[in-house]
Amino acid sequence: MDNIDNVVVRPRRKPEATRSLVCLGFCGGGAGPYLPWADVLPDDVELAAICYPGRDGRFLEDHAEDWQALAADATEAVLAAATRPYVLFGHSMGGWMAFDVAARIEQSGGRRPDALVVSSANAPSRGLTPRDMFPAQSDTDAGLLSWMTVNGLLADYVLGNEELREMALELMRADIRVRDTFAYTDGTAVGVPLQVLTGADDDVIVADTAAQWRALAGGEYRHVELPGGHFYTEEVWRTLPRFIPALGSVPAGV
Repeated sequence: MDNIDNVVVRPRRKPEATRSLVCLGFCGGGAGPYLPWADVLPDDVELAAICYPGRDGRFLEDHAEDWQALAADATEAVLAAATRPYVLFGHSMGGWMAFDVAARIEQSGGRRPDALVVSSANAPSRGLTPRDMFPAQSDTDAGLLSWMTVNGLLADYVLGNEELREMALELMRADIRVRDTFAYTDGTAVGVPLQVLTGADDDVIVADTAAQWRALAGGEYRHVELPGGHFYTEEVWRTLPRFIPALGSVPAGV
């Protein structure tokens, strides 16, 4: 990778940190939604958000052609970010990507994460089903903009600028095309500790998600249900790292 600082975004560098939280993006998202988490992480944990091709500091690069290409790129990026022990996190489509990357790293003998955390994602072993294909390729531009606005992916200055709105739509559609080429390889599992987070009101998540993910975990497994929908509540999302035991303390009752 030519410029690692464009690929691995560290909003607050902590040279003395002993661990990292490495985050992989969801459909239509870049590094931005994760960056505020730097303010809620323990002092000894540094945030590292992975930037996919075609966005943020890599906006001049072509978008990935398909899932395999993006997974290969993300695996290389995660290994570049893994300069110290780390927890690997992915939300929604990023949850499948994090699972895929963790499995690839284990299979290749690379530096494995101390834990894998998957958020708001059904088990990939189900395969790509209509329930997982949202937003959809068939959605109108207006529908996609509405979804991105509701879920906080678009700042006001983007909504107010036609050129930026078009760029956001192009990015979302590129990610949807990549997501829709995903295919689970039978037998793929991870040996690192696995934690799954789901929203109590997320109508995307199937009833037996926890059991299906448990079948993909060769080691320690934990499932936590949090308030809210696909992106939880605003407060939960803002402080989400606090619900990850591998990073430190967890709120009472969780």
